[in-house]
Amino acid sequence: MARILITSALPYINGVKHLGNLVGSQLPADLFARYNRGRGHEVMFICATDEHGTPAELAAAKAEIPVADYCAELHRVQADIAADFRLSFDYFGRSSSDQNRELTQHFAAKLAENGLIEEVSDKQVYSITDKRFLPDRYIEGTCPNCGHVGARGDQCDECTKPLSPTDLIDPYSTISGSKDLEVRETKHLFLRQSKLRDTLDEWISSKSDWPILTTSIAKKWLHDGDGLRDRGITRDLDWGVPVPDMDGKVFYVWFDAPIEYIGATAEWAQENGLDDAAWQRWWRTDKGADDVRYVQFMGKDNVPFHTLSFPATIIGSGEPWKLVDYIKSFNYLNYDGGQFSTSKGRGVFMDQALSILPSDYWRWWLLSHAPENSDAEFTWENFQASVNKDLADVLGNFASRVTKFCRSKFGEVVPEGGEYGAAENALIATLTQRVAAYNAHMDAMEVRKSAAELRAIWVAGNEYLQSAAPWALFKTDPKAAAVSIRLSLNLIRLYAVLSAPFIPDAAASLLGAMNSDDDSWPDDVAQALQTLPAGHTFTVPEVSFAKISDEQREEWQEKFAGTRD
Repeated sequence: MARILITSALPYINGVKHLGNLVGSQLPADLFARYNRGRGHEVMFICATDEHGTPAELAAAKAEIPVADYCAELHRVQADIAADFRLSFDYFGRSSSDQNRELTQHFAAKLAENGLIEEVSDKQVYSITDKRFLPDRYIEGTCPNCGHVGARGDQCDECTKPLSPTDLIDPYSTISGSKDLEVRETKHLFLRQSKLRDTLDEWISSKSDWPILTTSIAKKWLHDGDGLRDRGITRDLDWGVPVPDMDGKVFYVWFDAPIEYIGATAEWAQENGLDDAAWQRWWRTDKGADDVRYVQFMGKDNVPFHTLSFPATIIGSGEPWKLVDYIKSFNYLNYDGGQFSTSKGRGVFMDQALSILPSDYWRWWLLSHAPENSDAEFTWENFQASVNKDLADVLGNFASRVTKFCRSKFGEVVPEGGEYGAAENALIATLTQRVAAYNAHMDAMEVRKSAAELRAIWVAGNEYLQSAAPWALFKTDPKAAAVSIRLSLNLIRLYAVLSAPFIPDAAASLLGAMNSDDDSWPDDVAQALQTLPAGHTFTVPEVSFAKISDEQREEWQEKFAGTRD
């Protein structure tokens, strides 16, 4: 049994996330966690809300409630929606927790001890209109590198070059739009990442199995221009992890947020009445984590911080913390000819999605179209076609035809009689190969290929059923018909087990209809297809997947075109 630590990039606290956010981190992480649990491995799946920073302060001010209360409420909202999407976190924490505060301050102290923290008199942009220092991302202007208008103060999304706010041409405040800005001197702590450049470069170069998307972004930040630069890790804010001995300063959200992966695991231990050793065995290589495989899931915009800044924090501490073994990064999911937009309410948000269809519909489409090697696009036409064809016509139809035919001819029991013939043995051989391929793709976190292989497994059963034609065979050779139905009922259970990582609710429903609590992974397909013996009772499942009509598709397409209720 392996031990696998899985973290998903933390969703920011300011509101419900859209489907593009979901498929870029939390959902594929959940797929991997469910699969590995199904294989019998010990899994720790951690996520949390990212609660610090200016956006939380501004959102709370707009709602006219204290920022701590705002974050507590939005955490509950996000946790509930995550549960409704069947995201199977072992713990969904909060970056504002006591555990994260203590760990963040601990790491900063260790980095300082090791000469990797420097106090710098920094020049920072102050908005006279807004009466506050402006965080990097609240200043926009023209990129000095590529000329893109609308580059943020921390990075240009067009050329991906990391920037400082003072680099921007013709900058303005995104809070008020004011250009009445001035540069003021303020003291901040900087993480001296540049001293770890060669170490980080060597470490990343050793990860030959990582996706090219991940390593190429990291290498770009390491080597472009002046290379990896020291980075400010404090801000002039009230809300955040306080910086000891520096009044009015908190740690930058990008310093404390990744540390919350560790913090949330410590929260999990406390919540479950466990001691520190329980979480340290996942995170300290001197306390049991040396045999842990650590996998992170994130969108490509989060890659620089997870390949450089967070590892710099871990390595620079000089302590035996667990470094990530594999980073699975994703491109962007676009929406119907444009981009998802939180600010414009364009696209489908997680709560809205669940208001019109159950989570399995969304999970299947998003995972089977995951933006792994390039950006992907959500269109309502594609969503309708995929749901209707894959879920309703292939999987749902198979379960319905088999169980209803058996009920009408043999009753609601697995029929007895007859022996496997050439067709059954050929199907078992095919499925044995396909399940092995499915396992290999899942192990490698190849999400689209895994979905395609799972669908092929469903199709193989349908093709066998169509060829065996038990409805015709029953008239001349009822024992032969009983063989194909007995095998097909066992196939439904097999499909439930294999499909559970993708569509957990439907899988549980099918397993329940088969009156079985045996969800063991089919390491031996031939043996797995004998799990339900002759005489075993079952029930006909409810309609697993209703088809999406053209009228529904058109209604939803119009509803989500650009405004969020």
